[in-house]
Formats: sequence, structure tokens, C-alpha cells
Amino acid sequence: MDVLTDVLAVLENGPTLCARTQAHAPWGLRFGGNQGFGFHVVLQGTCWLTRADEPPLELRPGDVAMLTSGGEHVLADDPAGPAVAFRMNPGQQTRRIGHQHLAGSPSGARTVLLSGAYRIDPRRPHPLLATLPDLVHLPNRRRHGLHTAVDLLGAEVEEQEPGAEAIISTLVDALLVYILRAWQEDHPTGWSRALTDPAIGASLHRIHQDPARAWTVAQLAAEAGLARATFARRFTALVGEPPLTYLTRWRLTSAARLLRQRNAPLSAVACQVGYTSEFAFAKAFKREYGLAPGAYRRVDRTSEDPDSPGTPGARSGEVR
Repeated sequence: MDVLTDVLAVLENGPTLCARTQAHAPWGLRFGGNQGFGFHVVLQGTCWLTRADEPPLELRPGDVAMLTSGGEHVLADDPAGPAVAFRMNPGQQTRRIGHQHLAGSPSGARTVLLSGAYRIDPRRPHPLLATLPDLVHLPNRRRHGLHTAVDLLGAEVEEQEPGAEAIISTLVDALLVYILRAWQEDHPTGWSRALTDPAIGASLHRIHQDPARAWTVAQLAAEAGLARATFARRFTALVGEPPLTYLTRWRLTSAARLLRQRNAPLSAVACQVGYTSEFAFAKAFKREYGLAPGAYRRVDRTSEDPDSPGTPGARSGEVR
């Protein structure tokens, strides 16, 4: 089990949807209010990204910007110009790319953007994602596969050949992994070092591969080829918490996904993530999430407002 892939799969809380924007200056769009990671890719032209209390940031062709906090921000041809709220038509909820055209001056500079949102469950973020800044800006670079992904996205969005929507959806999903790889390489955190550390990376792999196993620190250390104390110190330093604390976190994170996605009995969920009794599982889950497992399942299924605006790519279709 690839740990990064596993983390993203567990935290994903809905399909990634996106919208293509073609704009001619003057123009401005205001985004905000999403509960996931909003992203923008500049396919052609340039624009400015502005946020409250931050200097404007110029985005050039090939640049990628990911907003991780859901805060309001503006994309525009002029950072001082007016902006209108981004609105997607809520009438269609299929997984595909939406399109919009902003009409400025016919002779105004043309910009083409791909914007959207990765729906990541925000209630208990994994430490791998919690270390990200509010804004991840990756200038156009020929490495990490990011440049290739952006080029392919640009071509598919522009040409709209048969099958383009399927390819775009796949590329947009892959883009998140490329973004995280590129950011972690440029800004190494304990987690990025943990994934590449031979001993700690292997122990994380084993935890994710079999979270229900009754792991002990001694067992994990032995599989990593380290003394127990050395392993515990290195794991805590890189991951940010002791081995068994992380094991509990991952078990409950996995349980939350199962509760969101399946109707299995609570006893079956408890067993699948390593708890010998439904009572012990419910107690641990409520301590971490503030709700009993059954209540969490009910709240999760009624909490989304399908017509909520402001999330880039939240609903695909023509923009109003």
C-alpha cells in the first residue's frame, strides 16, 4: 500500500470537479467557501491572485496555485480591479468539466484557467496535509511530472477531442499528487522525510497495509530493523507523534471513511480497523471526532448543501 495514495483515498470526500474559464480583460473572479483544496492552473495568459492581507501574486502560463484553507481569494487581470463571485450552475452534478466565458474587451488579453476543488474531509486532517501552507504556489517547472500534467491538461481542455472529459478528470486527480510531491521536495517536512526514510517509511507502509493488526512498538521496530527505543524516537521525530498514537489516528480515519461510504454494521467497522469490541471503538471514535460513530454517519450524509456556491468546481455545468 502506497502511503500517500492511501491517505488521499481515505480523506477524499467526493469527486474532484473543475471548470475551464476563458477570459478577456478586464475581468475578475472571487472564490472561497470550499471545504477542500481549491486549485487553479494557468493554461494560457497571465493573471493575479489576491488574498486578504497578502501582496498580489502574479501567475504565469503553467503555474499552479492550490488554496488549502478555503479562504476567499480573487483571480483577475488587474489586482486592483473589481471581481464577481464565481458561480457554478447547481443543476448538474456529474463528474465532468464545466466551461465559462467572461467577456471583457474583444481586444483584451486572453487568459485560460482550469479551476476546481479537491474534496478533502476537513474535520480531522491527516498530518501529511496539515503541514501545508494556506497557499501552495508552484511556478511552471520541468520536473516532478507537474509540467507534463499541466501541458496535457492544457491540450485536452483546448482541443476537446472525444474522451476529453475522462482524460481531464484523471489528470486533475493526478495533479494533486504531483503538487504534493513538488511541494514536499522543495519544502521538506518531517512527513516527506518519513516517507523516504527506509525504516520509518517501511513501518508506515506496514501500518497502512494492515491497520487492524495488534501492532506493538517492538513489532514495528523489529520489522524496521531498529532497536525499539531508536525506532520510537525516529518515528516520533519524523511523523510528529508516537507510533501507536499514529496507528490509532489511522484506524479512526479509516473508520470515518467506512462510515461515510458503507452501511456496514458498527461492529463490522470496528473489527475491520482493529477494535475487538464495538464499545471500545465507539469510545475511541467519539473521543477523536466528538460524535458517536452512528451519529457521525447520519450527520455526514445530511451535511452537504448541494446548491452551496463559492467552491471552484463544486458543481459542473455552464456558469451563470
